[in-house]
Amino acid sequence: MKKIELNIVALSHSVSHSQNYAIILGEKNGVRRLPIVIGGFEAQAIAVALENMVPNRPLTHDLFRNTLHTFKIKLKEILISDLVDGIFYATLFCEKDGEIEEIDSRTSDALALAVRYECPIYTYEEIMDTAGVILEETEDTESPSAKSDSGKEQPSDKGDGSLNTYSLEELEKLLETVLAEENYERAAKIRDEINRRTKDS
Repeated sequence: MKKIELNIVALSHSVSHSQNYAIILGEKNGVRRLPIVIGGFEAQAIAVALENMVPNRPLTHDLFRNTLHTFKIKLKEILISDLVDGIFYATLFCEKDGEIEEIDSRTSDALALAVRYECPIYTYEEIMDTAGVILEETEDTESPSAKSDSGKEQPSDKGDGSLNTYSLEELEKLLETVLAEENYERAAKIRDEINRRTKDS
């Protein structure tokens, strides 16, 4: 089956699933998008990596990456390999001593690792035909780090209104505080606000 390479386009609060989030994958050489609903913990894990945040202690996906690195195992690529009853399935392709091993994985975990390894993300043409959508051409195509948002706002929002009252220096300090508290949802909002102001200045 033909494989399609994907990029992470956006991470936002899911409109249809109030307790979950949606990660949007975009076809690298096309206009189709593949939306996948994921849990809050996995959304945080992806957002932390997209925003290049460094937690005080390793998160679960960081621990797994560090373990693979210790045993000289490299994650080469991930494949969203199946879609059954609305549930996506993924496979990790890992290399050790020149041999490739396949490991079954939840799609959200696979994506969290792909971001950390900066490895390619693929799916099959059949899955794109079944679950892919074509968004309007007016859609913003900013980088995933600029559009990622693990809070309840949509990616097009200009930041948390309550953050507007903080100076840039206060935001930097607040970011350090919430990172120390491991409140990564709040940290992502603050980082977005800092990035927005820096870009506008």
